Amino acid sequence: MDDRRYDVLAMGRCGIDLYSNDVGAPFVEIRSFAAYVGGCPTNVSVGTRRLGLRSALLTAVGDDPVGEFVLHFLRREGVDIQFVPRKRGRRTGAVVLGIEPPDRFPLVFYRDNAADLGLDLEDVCRAPVEASRVLFLTGTGLTAEPSRTATLFAAERAVAAGTRVVVDLDYRASLWPDARAYGVNVRALVRWAEVVVGNEEELHAATGREGVQGAAGALLELGPKVVVAKLGAGGSAVFTREGQRVDVPPFPVEVYKVLGAGDAFASGLLYGWLRGWDWYRAARLGNACGAIVVTRHGCANFMPYEEEALRFVEERGGF
Repeated sequence: MDDRRYDVLAMGRCGIDLYSNDVGAPFVEIRSFAAYVGGCPTNVSVGTRRLGLRSALLTAVGDDPVGEFVLHFLRREGVDIQFVPRKRGRRTGAVVLGIEPPDRFPLVFYRDNAADLGLDLEDVCRAPVEASRVLFLTGTGLTAEPSRTATLFAAERAVAAGTRVVVDLDYRASLWPDARAYGVNVRALVRWAEVVVGNEEELHAATGREGVQGAAGALLELGPKVVVAKLGAGGSAVFTREGQRVDVPPFPVEVYKVLGAGDAFASGLLYGWLRGWDWYRAARLGNACGAIVVTRHGCANFMPYEEEALRFVEERGGF
């Protein structure tokens, strides 16, 4: 077991998520929302903490009540937030989400002048990169400066310290002027990664390649050892630099909403990987965590706990 202080240091987006309480209603007819905490790395910091890992978060909030809302929740969850600065003159981000099962989940990002996009080199220098077993980064951190340079710097610093870098592609089309702009930026980041995680759309945006296997192969050529593809109802697939493909079956459930499933998957995957499990077993737990979250209303607030996730797997045929 690595004796570093943290298992996972996640860096990037955080904010308030406003989820429609009127499930099935068209967006224009929504009457009320429930307030939760969200953002890919924030969700993963909570997801890994609930699974029993030691988790820290490097994000930023504004000097506003929304920022305190986010920090209050993270404190209660036991995520270490001592490295989270307040960015004066910036606002904590927000997302508004509709829920129209089975396949419509419209969402609107409010990220103009978002506080976490103000993360800079000094914030990274203050963060416990060397004291963490894994640095978890996302593509959204590349959408603007100074966050873009800070994200790349964090990856560089992690590799120098022997900290393993995991990149979640986290492609949000509305935050980029063009998918090609996303691709250029994220390819610069994945060169530092040991593991890359993404769904089919994200893999295509990152590489321009059609098909999961071709896109995964293109990313592996850039340097990562492993690419993990999230396939939704199809489960997941793990591709290695040695040419191995491991297909991991899903856990069929009735889908309430799909948002947050990928972050729950990443949390379960990290849990298994850091415990030395093989990729099949780690991804199988990831599938379980994702399956649990798609049956629930929000993201971070509804991540499964360790005992719950392991029991879910065992009750459905085990690993």
